[in-house]
Amino acid sequence: MTLPPRVTDRAFARLAEIAEATGDTKALRVAVEGGGCSGFQYDIRLDDPAEDDVIFEKDGMKVLVDSVSLPFLSNAVIDFSEELIGARFVIENPNASSSCGCGISFSM
Repeated sequence: MTLPPRVTDRAFARLAEIAEATGDTKALRVAVEGGGCSGFQYDIRLDDPAEDDVIFEKDGMKVLVDSVSLPFLSNAVIDFSEELIGARFVIENPNASSSCGCGISFSM
């Protein structure tokens, strides 16, 4: 069954921290593009909503996924991780058959 991705409370909270620190209330865009070392790569950046976006919203914070990327992110979890190697938004994607050490590139 195809389900939309889920955004964790931790990801929304980090987005709110970024907005508070920068004064910028742009949404977090999560997109899938061709390329990277494994065939596909995630493009995660702050952006404005577009017409074909699916918008996930909590407490005024928004996460955007465009209609082309949506099938690649079915049942995925969009999260924020803080580890010794750094803090970043991460995607836990059950559709990815393998991923690269960079955490941005994957194959299906």
